[in-house]
Amino acid sequence: MDAAVREFSRKGFRDTSVADIMGAAELGIGTFYNYFNSKEEILMSLLERLAEDVGAVLEELKAADRPSLELLLAGSRVTAKFLDENRYVLPLFLSASEDSSLPEGMAGKIRLTPGFKPVFTDIIRRGQERGEFREDIPAELVAEMLHSVYQAASFSRLHISFQENVALKTQILLDGIRR
Repeated sequence: MDAAVREFSRKGFRDTSVADIMGAAELGIGTFYNYFNSKEEILMSLLERLAEDVGAVLEELKAADRPSLELLLAGSRVTAKFLDENRYVLPLFLSASEDSSLPEGMAGKIRLTPGFKPVFTDIIRRGQERGEFREDIPAELVAEMLHSVYQAASFSRLHISFQENVALKTQILLDGIRR
């Protein structure tokens, strides 16, 4: 996985071959297929890693009974940092809204980004139940808007970093649903 991350970062997803990954890992090409069926499967594994990282942060904050707003900001921050450091994963992360941005061979195979929208939807509902967020806005709509913040930041022409862009857009969105 680490070799794939290095190679994807260096050459981009499409221009990286299984041979490149295994060369960077100092292993034979055949070994790759003991773990993965394709390099696209590595991207899915990376998103699963991201989901686990976000989940761990959120569970810690939930255990401390932190406000839902804090959970959403933390989840957004961890996700933005990961996507900023692993830009080749961004098309897959955004694939819930548009198949054309996916790497070749993945269009039509992936419909929802693993676990992100439901996690954010649950946090928003939690906040609505606790009186922290407005109840007149469907939680699913807000979760979809949070997901789209990453796409908007990736196309932004502002002279601020991707992570700062996501943070500012997320804060504006959350200010709009806060009670």
